[in-house]
Amino acid sequence: MNTITGDLAFIPLGGAGEIGMNLNAYRCDGQFLAIDCGIGFGGNDNPEAEVMTPDPAWLAQRRDKLLGIVITHAHEDHIGAVAHLWPQLRCPVYAGPFAASVLRRKLGEANLLHQVPLHTIPLGGSFTVGPFDLSFIRVTHSVPESQSIAIRTRYGTVLHTGDWKFDPDPLIGEPADLEAFAKLGEEGVLAMVCDSTNAMVEGHSGSEAEVRRNLVPILRPLRGRVAITCFATNVARVESIALAAKQVGRKVALFGRSLRNAEASARECGYLRNVGPFISEDEADDLPDHELLIICTGSQGEQRSAMSKIAADVHPRISLGTGDTVIFSSRMIPGNEKAVLRMQDELTRGGCKVMTAEDHMVHVTGHACRDELKKLYSLVKPRFAVPVHGEWRHLQEHASLAREMGSTPILVEDGDVLRIGPVSGNEKPEVVEGVPTGRMVIDGERLVPLDGGVMGARRKMLFNGIVVASLAVDQSGRVMGTPQVSAPGLFEMTDQEPGQIAAELARSVTDLPANLRREDDSLREAARAALRKAVGRRLRKRPTVEVHLLRV
Repeated sequence: MNTITGDLAFIPLGGAGEIGMNLNAYRCDGQFLAIDCGIGFGGNDNPEAEVMTPDPAWLAQRRDKLLGIVITHAHEDHIGAVAHLWPQLRCPVYAGPFAASVLRRKLGEANLLHQVPLHTIPLGGSFTVGPFDLSFIRVTHSVPESQSIAIRTRYGTVLHTGDWKFDPDPLIGEPADLEAFAKLGEEGVLAMVCDSTNAMVEGHSGSEAEVRRNLVPILRPLRGRVAITCFATNVARVESIALAAKQVGRKVALFGRSLRNAEASARECGYLRNVGPFISEDEADDLPDHELLIICTGSQGEQRSAMSKIAADVHPRISLGTGDTVIFSSRMIPGNEKAVLRMQDELTRGGCKVMTAEDHMVHVTGHACRDELKKLYSLVKPRFAVPVHGEWRHLQEHASLAREMGSTPILVEDGDVLRIGPVSGNEKPEVVEGVPTGRMVIDGERLVPLDGGVMGARRKMLFNGIVVASLAVDQSGRVMGTPQVSAPGLFEMTDQEPGQIAAELARSVTDLPANLRREDDSLREAARAALRKAVGRRLRKRPTVEVHLLRV
């Protein structure tokens, strides 16, 4: 393995040209630092995969040079893959207090808590990891304690923004540290690797305080039960909902494990002091409808979330129906639209009134819009701009804005090795090579490649179905009894075709040469071919076909 030394490079392994699955590597003089390690969702493009992570293989091969993972904030697309990928990376992890608290719970659930060297860095703190001198800079976002990272090296300083906005009244925590950004700009910033999510949105992102002011007028006239779904780690939103519920005479219950974990981390870090204990799920179902408000997970239509179960009327503790109201205090992440709209349709069909941010002030984005981007560029004055955390249309728009603000934009995608330094004169960073990237699927407690055989077979089964035949033969290969054919997802229970296919399979096996029928592998393969042909004639499909052979 060739190790390139004597440079500073940025290597996105996830999160460039896409939203989610953030995993960024920096290389300085042959040593590596990772920033963030998040998950993504399958969505419409990958219906066979619910939750995915970046493929860490390339970085794992260099883990002897990997000095650590630094977490910018506690959102799943930045922190959710740590417990899944750490066994391959096996390096120290650095995070602020709230992110560290959230991560400890995740590591505990994965039985990794006592294995992972987790270092809690004070808000705005500085620390050194090998050739990287790192300083956290406070920003605001839809989660407490989101921070940008100033990375000082002998080649120059890079600002990695993470997810951010400039909220003048964030309700939880302090506003962004504009003075620190200005000082960094005075020092000189070689490059800024920056969030692009709202680069196409004019104006300002808005403040959490606006949502809080509007909740009481929205809630007061409502009758029946009220459910509000939002991101679990949006502690300011949870606090706003709880305070508004108290004003209108409702008690609050949390539905969803991630919400309860986020509440525990928030209280551990000194937040939610103005909010009393929430009632339990059992207590919630006993309250009169007009006295209950529930906060639940599932704003993105996640299949196993509390809101998804409520919408399908399969939740074991709570149900909603005619006269009740569901408020989506969130935005739809690109790729999740179909799942969210389907869930909203199910709720409406069940008699619920559905309210969203499209028609009520129940949500503000956590990402900077164009006015805030311009403000940050004016403070930091980076020589070069590297847009990330967005699809290509977001990156292109961000690049145009950076150029207007006097920076030279460089567009990259996952797998690019962008050599940032050293640069001199009119030189600019350039992509000098590419490294392999990919996506892994979290399948129970294991990781499998999205483009591998397991998920490929699952994708084929999803669209083409599966047919399984059980076939008993004697020692000479003569069919004993009638084969059993099962084809879930292809035929109804009352259809005659499975029985017809079974009879056709028996005839095909009987017609095989005697020597072939005496050899298990040859007989099984011939039976599989006959079964595939019989199904194909009836359905014009090519399902996955399996034959269970029993020789008696």
